[in-house]
Amino acid sequence: MIKVEGVSKRYARFTAVDNVSFEVAKGQIVGFLGPNGAGKTTTMRILTCFQPPSEGKASVAGFDVVDQPMEVKRRIGYLPETPPLYPDMEVGEYLDFVGKLKGLRGNDLAKRVAEVSDKINIGDVRAKLIAKLSKGYKQRVGLAQALLHNPDVLILDEPTSGLDPKQILETRELIKGLAGDHTIILSTHILPEVESTCERVVIISKGKLVATDTVANLTHRMRGAENVGVEVEGRDGALDTKAAQQRLEQVAGVSKVILREEKNNRALFEVESLQGRSIRADLARAVVEGGFSLTELKAAGMSLEDVFLQLTATESEKGEAA
Repeated sequence: MIKVEGVSKRYARFTAVDNVSFEVAKGQIVGFLGPNGAGKTTTMRILTCFQPPSEGKASVAGFDVVDQPMEVKRRIGYLPETPPLYPDMEVGEYLDFVGKLKGLRGNDLAKRVAEVSDKINIGDVRAKLIAKLSKGYKQRVGLAQALLHNPDVLILDEPTSGLDPKQILETRELIKGLAGDHTIILSTHILPEVESTCERVVIISKGKLVATDTVANLTHRMRGAENVGVEVEGRDGALDTKAAQQRLEQVAGVSKVILREEKNNRALFEVESLQGRSIRADLARAVVEGGFSLTELKAAGMSLEDVFLQLTATESEKGEAA
């Protein structure tokens, strides 16, 4: 659905995007991540035909962004960080206006406004002035305008910015519900949002692509060593936490043991192995033979935030060294 091949963008001596290539399959939700100044906005501008690449090719739904920009724009719905709303318009009036700008007329327009209002759950505010809506509802109306022409691709820039926790959860569910019918690129700084919403991530740093994969595969690849969560319980109502930690540290192949939580005669440890070592069976044996009860043993992978920081820090250090 989206194909980027060797795209670069240069401004005089500055290179904003440097030979970036990635693909997004139809119906996927992909998180587009990078530090400030990484080249995310420039890449988005190229995909939306706002500016051409200096080198390389990009296409949306099979249409080239340079040669067929109008066809690309017809197939993209865009929600910027600040929704493009007119506060003195009623919601229904605004959607009618935007629909006409996008080429909808008559029954087709009325049908799409009704369908989108129902899907985004804004039917109860269609007669209200946009100025009087909450931040959450304004965000929904912004998403509705992006969906009106039923685009193949949705590009969402910080769609939950400024929302309260309840509104964030509602917006995440809305976005997840749009997958399949639409291909979605989600640009955000909120990494837990990407982790809970996106199937794949694309990470760029200093204009270069540093990773593109599923969240699960990225965390597995970057972890290298095995991380295991171990919860132990003391017998006879007493737990010697220090003794339990020492017991875990003595297991062959263990490089680090961290106490994460301790309460109610139980302690939760995170245990990291040496590179390429499998330690779960030995940990279980050590706990039981040490006179403790093993209540939980599970893999404890890196978070997407850990992966992001490690990848972007590595690229930064490489750039400084060069």
